[in-house]
Amino acid sequence: MYLRTFFDEQLAQYSYLIGCQRTGEAIIIDPARDITPYIETAKKEGFHLAAAAETHIHADFVSGARELAENHGAKLYLSDEGNADWKYKYVDSLSYQGLKEGSSFSIGNVQFEVLHTPGHTPESISFLLTDKGGGSEVPMGIFTGDFVFVGDVGRPDLLEKAAGHKGSSEQGAKDMFASLKKFKELPDYVLVWPGHGAGSACGKSLGAVPQSSVGYEKKNNWALKIEDQEEFIEKLLSGQPEPPRYFAMMKKINKEGPDLLSQSKTPVIAEKERLEQLLQNNHTTFIDARSAEEYAKGHIKGFINIPYNKIFTNWAGWILDYDKDLVVLTDQHSSVKHALQSIGFDRIAAFVEPDVTSNWGDAPLEGYASVPAGELIEPATNGEYFVIDVRNDQEWEDGHIPGAHHYPLGHLEEHLDEVPKNQKLLVHCQSGARSAIASGLLMANGFKNLINVKGGIAEWKEENGPIQQG
Repeated sequence: MYLRTFFDEQLAQYSYLIGCQRTGEAIIIDPARDITPYIETAKKEGFHLAAAAETHIHADFVSGARELAENHGAKLYLSDEGNADWKYKYVDSLSYQGLKEGSSFSIGNVQFEVLHTPGHTPESISFLLTDKGGGSEVPMGIFTGDFVFVGDVGRPDLLEKAAGHKGSSEQGAKDMFASLKKFKELPDYVLVWPGHGAGSACGKSLGAVPQSSVGYEKKNNWALKIEDQEEFIEKLLSGQPEPPRYFAMMKKINKEGPDLLSQSKTPVIAEKERLEQLLQNNHTTFIDARSAEEYAKGHIKGFINIPYNKIFTNWAGWILDYDKDLVVLTDQHSSVKHALQSIGFDRIAAFVEPDVTSNWGDAPLEGYASVPAGELIEPATNGEYFVIDVRNDQEWEDGHIPGAHHYPLGHLEEHLDEVPKNQKLLVHCQSGARSAIASGLLMANGFKNLINVKGGIAEWKEENGPIQQG
């Protein structure tokens, strides 16, 4: 048997290629939208991509299952659990097998047994792998998807918070408690291959280690150590971060079937005149993917700043509109395109070369100042500035600057009419990264007199700035 793990750093998402070396067949578990790495690996190792399987309808990235089926003839193994709301809508014309508790299938001499493990979602299943070709009669490991992570379990509140299914959070938590009882009955030696690692919004305390074992999780995972159902439900539902807004769109796309990726190249703009024409389009969002420092020094009016780094995909999903075309200023065309398409942003109208900013001519560039928190304590507390805190709710409750106004970054645009245009603005977060994105959003919406608090509230506290609780 052959097993290869793939990790998307921006989505903190794991996918897996499992191959039978005797028959040359291989399957992808929870494929990402860009299937190129699987194709390249299969070719290198001499495998035919015969199948793809999913643990559930994903909410945080676009699946590559349809792409593998349509363009490479892969048979799909997908959950048939849950009610009509949780059925795949695009599979009728494809080679497909619906799976329920107790189902099994084989790829060559590698056998997969299906466990129904609801909790994160009603249709969630896990795959217990046994290497029959290697002579084993006992399972080696289990692909848990978003059911059990290293050190955590999947959150049950996404259907309610992201997809609007009212009242589903507590039922999901009850289902998770029951599913974990089933998980605990597995042999301790069974390896655990999860769907996500640290950085994913599908749980609240995921570990960064790529795999674990049933025995290790029983000893160390907080969720597996609680025996009382009510205590478990209360702890599981408390402290879950707000899911990014794009999660609801991902559920819809993956259920109905994502569009196949276009092979056409995205045009690249290097001329000022062409960009000026595009800037007149009100149905386009303009993104500057350079670093916050470069953007602050000087950017083209109308561009928002989402730096291309580890948090790019998450904040693109929070901020961008699926109904608008995108124009992105970056020199990392393929990487940025991959990141946007991984969460369903296919309407990338053009890339803009960063050199355009240095040849902008008579049209002045805009910018903002980043000032260390310690230099802002007095003016921030005497009413000289309108202070905007863009951290999340829990961070705000743990302590904030007295008199600050709380507009979490993902909802900032909903509160723009509450922000005065005739007053100086101080924008801050925990360390300065989110507030830099917020500063760009504010500037693109006409707020020019602002300062980004360098070092954020972390540095504010180090400089003994006043803090208000609750």
